[in-house]
This record gives sequence, structure tokens and C-alpha cells, in this order.
Amino acid sequence: MLKRKLGVLFLIGCFIFSSVPMVSCRTSAPIIYVAGDGSGDFNCDGKDDHVQINQALKFVAENSAYTTVHLKGPFTYVIDNTLLIGSNTILEGDSNAVIKLVDHAGWTTMKPLIQQMSSSGNNNITIRGFEVDVNHDGNAELAKGKGYYNVIYFLYTSNVAVHDMYMHDGHGDGLRIKYGSNIQFYNNTIYKLGHDGLFAIECSNVEAWNNKITCRTNSALRVWNSKNVKFHDNFIDSFYHWSAGGPGIQVERSKGDMNNVEIYDNVITNTYGPGIWLIGTAGAYDKSLSSVYIHHNIFYDSGTNPSIEWVGGVLGSGFHNVLIENNVFDGVHNAAVVNMYSTDTNAGPSGTGFTTTVRNNVIVNTQPRTKNAAGTGYGVINRLTSSHKIVLENNCLYSNTAGNYKNVNSATDIYVDPLFVNSNSGDYHLKSVAGRWNGETWVKDSTSSPCIDAGYSSSDYSNEPDDNGNRINIGAFGNTKYASKSGTPIVDNQAPVINSIPDVNVEAGKSLTFTVSASDADGDSLAYSASGTPSGATFDSKSGVFSWTPVAGQEGTYSVTFEVSDGKLQDSATAAISVVNHNQAPVINSIPDVSVEAGKSLTFTVSASDADGDSLAYSASGTPSGATFDSKSGVFSWTPVAGQEGTYSLTFEVSDG
Repeated sequence: MLKRKLGVLFLIGCFIFSSVPMVSCRTSAPIIYVAGDGSGDFNCDGKDDHVQINQALKFVAENSAYTTVHLKGPFTYVIDNTLLIGSNTILEGDSNAVIKLVDHAGWTTMKPLIQQMSSSGNNNITIRGFEVDVNHDGNAELAKGKGYYNVIYFLYTSNVAVHDMYMHDGHGDGLRIKYGSNIQFYNNTIYKLGHDGLFAIECSNVEAWNNKITCRTNSALRVWNSKNVKFHDNFIDSFYHWSAGGPGIQVERSKGDMNNVEIYDNVITNTYGPGIWLIGTAGAYDKSLSSVYIHHNIFYDSGTNPSIEWVGGVLGSGFHNVLIENNVFDGVHNAAVVNMYSTDTNAGPSGTGFTTTVRNNVIVNTQPRTKNAAGTGYGVINRLTSSHKIVLENNCLYSNTAGNYKNVNSATDIYVDPLFVNSNSGDYHLKSVAGRWNGETWVKDSTSSPCIDAGYSSSDYSNEPDDNGNRINIGAFGNTKYASKSGTPIVDNQAPVINSIPDVNVEAGKSLTFTVSASDADGDSLAYSASGTPSGATFDSKSGVFSWTPVAGQEGTYSVTFEVSDGKLQDSATAAISVVNHNQAPVINSIPDVSVEAGKSLTFTVSASDADGDSLAYSASGTPSGATFDSKSGVFSWTPVAGQEGTYSLTFEVSDG
């Protein structure tokens, strides 16, 4: 009897030992290791590796002393079923540990690679540090964006952190979470997943930061009917392809409270759809149920999709209390800020009174969109004028292809080159003679941006460094510690240009007056001076008027130099003024009376002398029919005919002009 009882105890002990492979003797809490080289507590062979990983996750879930499942690398763990993670669990891995979906997995829609263990939800879950290859090309038979092969899909789960992951080449979302709270998504690299990088549905307290996301099929970051959201310090781009996706960030409301959505300090570039899409579909609702604050972002070249109209920088409809402040929009398509639905002619959601305030932004180089380009390429457009309003306050707009506004206007915006440091390299700091940040230190420029100290008068500027001019800067660095400093601009002065002064002649005893003029590109006040002026001449330094009446004895040529100055730079020109004697009339020589027979020719020359040696011109009056008179040579010729007998009185005149 005794021996039989001992035998049963021995068999039970062996069973426990074999079901937990060497855990109790090889690994101390809190980490369980999974490996592909035989060194783990659970070991995989590159086939159906979900089995061992799930065993490790189950062990941690059932043993409270353990918190973490660590995937050792380098190794590729091929899975053909969902990994199930419980509460209070960390799933982590080396950076060269890869979870890869098997080829042709054939899963149903909404079956993810990683899911919470309990259908009613779990809490306190962290996923970090490893790579997930969703093997798009190995499962190309299924469509993207239809819910296939989401990397992570949690329901009713709170206190979730997903960070330092590399997730790529998929059909669905990176992290999709519904009915969750306290969600952190940061330091991840997302490349060409098949839907959203992060998609939070009916969640609260969602934050995503320091992610680098290349979109495919849909957006980088997305929330739907969620509140208390912060998306910041992310880099978001896409690529030019039919599958490249929609917006960089999508904020969507169909019901409930969507307050405190804040999007800031992101760089959003080359998105296929709009940079940010605010889309409300609920129609009329209480204004207290939504608020979105978009600030200190940089948008450039967003909205490249050639097949849709809903592109732009920030595209919105159906949201109350939207503030778009201190952003830079450079080279976006359609408009930097546009109120519209999916097409220009769609009336959008029902309801009225939707207001967007656009303040302290720089909007430059807006381009027409590709589809139905007419009427696009403006800085700001409102296509929902009966229900939506855009309020513009102290923005800077410059070089927008179609113009600055369509169906909006502003009394406080400025229209000048913002003088970025180098927009081609993505440096949108404002030039400043007093100092601007170059990424490492403060440097000074030879000129200052007109956007410095030009923002909305009531905006906070307390975060700007001294000297801050007691007013916020326009642009993405206004009211930040990297705001360009105030200071008196040093303008690159250009020299005035004096207009040409022709040489002139004047007779002694007659008055000569002319005005010296000049132009100045900077609009500076000009002063004139003259040197070599003859005796008796006057010159007004303000008006540039030269006056002189030379007298007898001042005959000759005078070289007078005129100069113009803007106080720093000068230009000059020299004119020759020739004084000649008082003009004397020419004297015509005596012309005797003559007789001629009809039918015979008469020719004589009228001549004159001129004491001044002037060129002379002759004229005649009373000449009979058929007679000719040469005004230059003074030769008179006539052959009278029968019937012209009689006496003719002719008058000849000579002139020196």
C-alpha cells in the first residue's frame, strides 16, 4: 500500500516537470526565454513556432512571479496561429528576433498575429523590441485594408504599450485596439503595413510619439470616436503608388465625445492623401463634444494621389472647435487647409456652425491637385460655406499657385517671403540677425524673417528665448525654445541708380533748367550733389533741379558731375553743358529784278551769309506755276510758257532755324 502511493506521487511529479520544460531549474523570475538555437526555456525550429511562444505566454499568465517572454535572436519565428497574451505580461525580443507569418496562412479577416488572451479583455500589456514581418508577398492572394493579418488586435484592453518595434509588409494594422484606454505607441518603425499603423476605436488616453511610419493603403495614425488623444513627434511619409494609402493622420467621429485631440510636432510629408483628415459623419451635435488642436507640425508635398479630390494639408469636415496653429505648409496639393468632404460637390455632414481657426501658420507653394485641378492650388479653401467657417488670423501666405484664398478672407494675414533657412533641406527655421537655432547652436543671419514677432497678438510667446519681442513668431517654431530671436533686421542695402543726363547747349543770355533724377530699390531717401558747376549756376540737393543763365563771356563747354546718395551708397553721372554766342540772323544777299521771254529758261541762285556759321534753309513765296525752288541750294528755275506774260513778285527767305 505504501509503495503504491509513492509511485503515484512520482508519476505526477514527472508530469509537471515535463510540461514546463526546464523552467523551474534554468530560469529565475521574471523572464522566460524563447529561442531558435536550443538555448531557451521554450525552443523553436522555424515551423509552427506559435506553439512554443504560446506555451511561454501561457506559463507567464499562470505564474505571477513571471512577467516577461523574451524572444532571442537572431532567429525568425514562423507562426501559423495567433499569439495570445495575458494581463501583466511583457512580450519582448532582441532587435534581430523576427516573428513572421507563414506563407498562404489563409486566416479569416480580423484574426491577428497577436491578441489578448481573454475575450473580455486583459490589462497591463507591453510589446517591445522585436521585428514582425507580416509577409505580404507570401500572402498576396488577399486584399489589403480588409482586416487580414493585423499585427496586434486588442479588445477591452487597458494600459497597453507597444514600442521599439519594427512592423512591416502587411495587409492590415500595426496596433488595432477597440474599447481600450491608456494606450502608448512609441519609438516604432512601421513600413508598408496594409492599413493603419495605429488604429484606436472608441478608446481614451491614446498617445503615439517618436514613430517613423511609411503608409500603405490607409493612414499612419488613426482614431475613431476616441478622446484624450496625443499624436506628436512622429515622422510620417508614403510613396507614389496606387496602394500608397490615404491620410497621414486620420481623426474620425460618428458619435460620442472626441475632445482633447492634440496633434503636434510631427513631420508629415509626401502622403498620398491629405496630411491630416478630420472627418465627422454624425451630422449636427453639441459643440462641446469635439475639439482638435493641430500645432507646430510641418507638412510638405502632401496630397499626391492623382485619383482622389480629398487631398491637402489639413482636410476637415464635421468637427467643432478646430484650431490649426503655428504649422508650416509647403508645397501641399489642393490647399494647405481645406473644408470639404470626399469630393468638391459633396455637401458633407448635416449640421452647421463648424468652425476652424487657422492662426500663425506659414502657407507657401501650394500646388493644384491632379484630379480636377481647376479651382485648386490655393492656400486656404472652404467648399462647405453653408455649414463650415474658417477664421484666419496672422498667417503668412506666399507663392501659392492659384492664389491665397477661395471662399475665405483675412484682414490680418501677411503676404511675404517667410525667409526660411533652407526649405529644400527641410529647415523651416526663420532667418534672424539676432540668432536662430541650427540644430546645434545659435547662429546669426544677414537678414531677418518678416514672420518674427508677426503672430496673433494674444498668442502665448513665453517659451520663446530672449529677445522675443514680446510677441509670438509665425511658423512651426513660434512659442518654442527654438524660435528665432527678435532684432532689427540688417537690410542688404542697394545703391541708388542715377538716370541718364544728356549733354545740352545753351545760348549766352538764355536760361537753362533740368532735373537730375534717380531710383532706389530699397526706397531710401535720396540726396543730390554736383561738382564742376559754372559760376552763377544753382543746384538743389533735394529736388535735383539745376538752373543757370550764362552771360556773355561764359561761352565754352563745361563738364558737370552730378551724384546721388542714399546715405551709404552713391551713383554719379557727368553731363557736358555747352554755352554758345547769342544767335545772329542770317543776311540774304541782294536779288536783282530779272526779265525772261516766254519759252526760255530762267535760273538764278539765292544766297545768304550767317555770322554764327549756322546751317541755313531757304524758302520762297509767290512762285509762279511751273517754277521750282530748292530750299537747300537756293536755286530758282522757271521756263514760262505762252500765256504767262506779266510781272511776278517773289519773296525769298533764309533761316538759321
